[in-house]
Parts: sequence; structure tokens; C-alpha cells
Amino acid sequence: MPRKNVTEQLSAKDEGLARAAEILADGGLVAVPTETVYGLAARADSAEAVARIYDAKGRPSFNPLIVHVKSIEQAEALAYFDESARGLAARYWPGPLTLVLPMRERAGLAAAVSAGLPTIALRHPGHPVMSALLDRLDFPLAAPSANRSEGVSPTKPEHVMASLGVSCPAVILGGPTQAGLESTIVALRKEGEWSLLRPGPITKETLEQTLGPESPKSAVKIEAPGQLARHYSPGKPVRLEATEVAPDEFWIGFGPLDGDCNLSESGDLNLAAAQLYESLHRAAASSKPRIAVAPIPESGVGRAINDRLRRAATQ
Repeated sequence: MPRKNVTEQLSAKDEGLARAAEILADGGLVAVPTETVYGLAARADSAEAVARIYDAKGRPSFNPLIVHVKSIEQAEALAYFDESARGLAARYWPGPLTLVLPMRERAGLAAAVSAGLPTIALRHPGHPVMSALLDRLDFPLAAPSANRSEGVSPTKPEHVMASLGVSCPAVILGGPTQAGLESTIVALRKEGEWSLLRPGPITKETLEQTLGPESPKSAVKIEAPGQLARHYSPGKPVRLEATEVAPDEFWIGFGPLDGDCNLSESGDLNLAAAQLYESLHRAAASSKPRIAVAPIPESGVGRAINDRLRRAATQ
């Protein structure tokens, strides 16, 4: 499919959604807002369309994608759901929870979506624009974050266009996202065992209230997005747990530790999560060559914030 020399900017209303659906049906890419971050969407049942995602992002082929569905019924046509999976879907879908489940033999998805694994990562997003778009389609969407691989995730259309340029043929102008962090990813295993593969807006503590204690960690392998050691990089050295700052550092503050910007002056972790990537984008664009980040509590959604920061700081 030939690429245009400009990203088509689409309204989040009916006309723009109709155009987005047309592009996707033809195998093209569209950046779409979700409640977490902007996703680079393509039809998940087309090998050619999914290959365009990997090409546009420069994403390694061993890193699987999340498939976004419009209903639990569509999800169950793609994967095997047990009682625990149905319970989580009933409680948290639509919303920022991704379930990694055994894939059905005839799911009809492009092989690259699962990166050769016998499992599939599924999410039913709750953002009204993404939901309205999925309702127009008769196929699910593969949609990783709409940015170059290893870069800072996009929470605004401007972030998408700055990162991907014309590699993203179209973007829906849906404004800033809400949660600001990618979805929580949970793998459900045999005999009620489960693993938290990526912390996110739905916390480990909340999940344990539903599922019981997390199962012991197994050997490290890539089962879902967001597990690479280096990820979310702003392109500059990042120093964590900073209680003071050097003159050449852009300081991202938290609570009483103020800086060039502050994730939340009141210490609200949910607000900090929503503003994390915007702050990293600001730090990347600043004239200062290094970044320092104030300490973030390792509790609740703070665990997800620190997960992203540790990966951003990995060189």
C-alpha cells in the first residue's frame, strides 16, 4: 500500500470514524485513542496489515501484540476462557485490562500477532472513540502503542505524529488519553495460577482480591508487550529516586519535590500515571541533556509508574 507524505488527521466523530474504518478494512494503519495510550491499529486477521505495524514501529518480531475486541463474544471466538477469565472480563471489561489466554486453533488471526506463541493477548477497550470504531468493524484490531519501538508512549495525537511521522498514515484526533499508562496484563494459567506480566491502572492488589495471591514467577520470557528491559525511552539518560537535581538535568518532580514539571503536587498516584508520558515527552524535548525523576511510592499504581521508569532508565 503506497504511503502518503502526510498523516491524515481524522475527526473523532462519525465522518472521521467512517474514514478510519475504511482505511482499516483496506489493510491500512490508523492511530486510535484508548483510555490508556494511543494505539497503532490494523486489522488483526491480515498478515500484511500486521506487518505494517511492525514496520512502522521498528518493532522486533518476537514481541507480541494486543488484540482489541468489541465484546466478550468476539473475544471468546479467539481464545479459551475459563471461569477466572470470564470473571475478570465481567468485572473489568471494557477497560484497561489485557488477558493472556490460550488461543483457539482456528482463531483466524495473523501469526505475527502472537509472535508464534500458543497464547493471545486480548483487551476490550473502554474509550468511547475506540469502542465506536470497533463497533463499525467485523474484525478485531491489533494495536500496540503508536510510537517507535522503545520510545515514550503517546498520550496525545501530537505525540503520535512526532514519533511516527508519515509511517502513520492516519490518526484520530481524540484528545489526551485518561489513564496515561498502558493496560494491566494478566496471564491466566492452568489450575487457577496467574501472573502479572505488566503492571498498569488495575493494580496487583486489586487483582489479588479477585484471583488470590499471584503464582510464583516462572522463567523469564516475552509473553506480552511491555516486558522488554529497555522500553519507554526518552532518548536521554534517566536517573531515578532523585531528591536533588544537577544543573544539566530536567527534573520530573512528585509531591513536595518540585521540578521543571511535577507529576502530582498532591502526591496523587493516579494523576501521576496520567501525566507520566507527557512529562517524559517534555523532558525529551528540553535543552537539558539528562533527566532526573523524584521518588515514586512502590504501591498501587505507583508500581506501574516505577516499572515504566525503570525500563526508561535502562541503557
